[in-house]
Amino acid sequence: MEFFTADDGAKIAYLDEGTGVPVLALAGLTRTVHDFDYMAPHLDGIRLIRMDYRGRGQSDWSGQASYSVPREGADAIQLLNHLGLDRAAILGSSRGGLIAMYLAATAKDRMIGLCLNDVGPVLEQNGLDKIFDYIGRNPVAKTHAELAAKLPAAMTGFANVPASRWLEESHHHYLQTDAGLIINYDPALRDAFLAAFKDGVAEVWPLFDACAELPIALIHGANSDLLSNATAQEMQTRRPDMIYTAVPDRAHIPFLDEPQSLAALRAWIAKLG
Repeated sequence: MEFFTADDGAKIAYLDEGTGVPVLALAGLTRTVHDFDYMAPHLDGIRLIRMDYRGRGQSDWSGQASYSVPREGADAIQLLNHLGLDRAAILGSSRGGLIAMYLAATAKDRMIGLCLNDVGPVLEQNGLDKIFDYIGRNPVAKTHAELAAKLPAAMTGFANVPASRWLEESHHHYLQTDAGLIINYDPALRDAFLAAFKDGVAEVWPLFDACAELPIALIHGANSDLLSNATAQEMQTRRPDMIYTAVPDRAHIPFLDEPQSLAALRAWIAKLG
């Protein structure tokens, strides 16, 4: 892991691996660089750059007010600056996709393409309610093995996932302590997230429309409760050239190493050159 310092002094952790087209991979809300571990070995010809958002993983905790899409978007641009990159494609999973659409509206000249993993300009309330329920809270399970055994029942909409994957997920997203498992991010992220939705869920179609002319792809969990089929269809209507795949046996979010996900990613990468 490497680090750079954002303009407000926060230390941000990142990985920079491979050669080829630069792809900045932005993780889910509470996630880290490990969101892309499953995908990374299967893609050639890209320089894969990923970061832990502030308050997550190995990056500094910087307080509730700084855990926002605009601030995290600024960190992403500052990472590109730190690496000397004028432009990059962005692969955004969930929260990362919202940041990517925001950047398309505010810093499009820094982007060469956009791939969204199970997120769009409309977020469904059922999916948000699940996030409201777990964010900022430690799991009841005391060990990674115990949590992995519970995940198949808890992660509704997922099927045909090997037990080894659930164990990997447990290790990626929770830390083992003498008292049990704890979250690997600032608990204040909960307050920031709840505050962001205190006035309800706003649709952000202008952010999606700002992606015009960028090569675009959408990977959609077929059983997703955050991205509806209707929203995905409207995205396709607005962007008929959008590469689209619905990944069976996956809810929010696909792991990105499914055959359908990899096929969409490879088709998208081919358009970036």
